[in-house]
Amino acid sequence: MIQPISHALLEDPSGRVRHGFFGRVGGVSNGLYRSLNCGYGSGDDPEAVAENRARATAACGVLSAALCTAYQVHSAEALVVTATWPRDEAPRVDAMATATPGLALAILTADCVPVLLADRETGVIGAAHAGWRGALNGVLEAAVEAMLGLGARAREIQAVIGPAIGAESYEVGPEFPAPFLARNHQDEDLFAPARREGHFLFDITGYVARRLHGLGLGAVAATGGDTCAEAERFFSYRRSVHRSEPDYGRNISIVALA
Repeated sequence: MIQPISHALLEDPSGRVRHGFFGRVGGVSNGLYRSLNCGYGSGDDPEAVAENRARATAACGVLSAALCTAYQVHSAEALVVTATWPRDEAPRVDAMATATPGLALAILTADCVPVLLADRETGVIGAAHAGWRGALNGVLEAAVEAMLGLGARAREIQAVIGPAIGAESYEVGPEFPAPFLARNHQDEDLFAPARREGHFLFDITGYVARRLHGLGLGAVAATGGDTCAEAERFFSYRRSVHRSEPDYGRNISIVALA
């Protein structure tokens, strides 16, 4: 049975805004991709991926034909969306915003941080894919700026951070934390020493939350969940590397405007 994760911040009694963070439960894929793999970029059967996406969108109360997914490249680029596009014409961006009813914005992740945003009062939604590079370079700010351009108000935007790799699972190399501390030395507390000398454990969800709080939004929250540590609930790129697996599935996070 499909098991979307929702958060009270994005729940809308009027039904105008709908959302869900999805892990690996409730789909039709097999093997490494068991079971709700929503990534066409994997080696999974495309028909299985299509069915999985249809199940996820249906759980959000929208049609799969309404789904907008970008070709994510770890950029800080955002796109204002007014219509869907063919799969082979997906734009290379990592954040989207729309005020067009009937569209669903989706982010695919396998450890990176999915962020869903909504201003229910003005009917503007947004979504962002925040890997460490995109988060550092401003993808969250780009998503909010795109929403503001559509009439959203910062103080009315609710932002929810979905399941991502947890701080205890995310070991980074000696090139960290310098780029982050160069921007803001106060982010030093988000890095802890790892067992390997010169390596660190990075709280990327905490970093994303901190950047979002700095934008003056109405509220920021997180669902929790460690994609790497919780193998039965989520797909994880890092876990697949640790296990020497040849590929991995993708989790999907959806926010839709009815």
